[in-house]
Amino acid sequence: MSVAAKTEVKGMSDAEVVKAYLTASMIPDPDAAVAYLKPGTIITFTGGREFDHPRGPTGFNARRYRWVKKKMDRFDVCPGAEETVVYSIGTLYGEWLDGTPFEGNRYVDRFVVRGGLIVKMDVWNDSAERILVQMGIEA
Repeated sequence: MSVAAKTEVKGMSDAEVVKAYLTASMIPDPDAAVAYLKPGTIITFTGGREFDHPRGPTGFNARRYRWVKKKMDRFDVCPGAEETVVYSIGTLYGEWLDGTPFEGNRYVDRFVVRGGLIVKMDVWNDSAERILVQMGIEA
């Protein structure tokens, strides 16, 4: 992590760290996003897929969406003695691989932040359900 990134993260609230991570991830710029993660952080993505770098979810999303962004509706912050849990709740919008636009796809991301850096991330959304419906399978 660069000195500038360390300085930037140091002055941010835990919710701001999460928002900055998500913003960098949506560009997508996984190399900028990693500045907000403690080394060794595991990202557990939809379907239980585990990644150790933001490139993992970016690569997975490239096989599911032409492009995707998050409409971040709110951040729920749950401070603890040694860590903070931050939930980002909102909807996804973008285009499926076939170019069909979508919006209103619910998501919840759960982050554990310790010492100003993300140490764990869990991701859930309704994309799989929507893909089933596209395939004519009652979800």
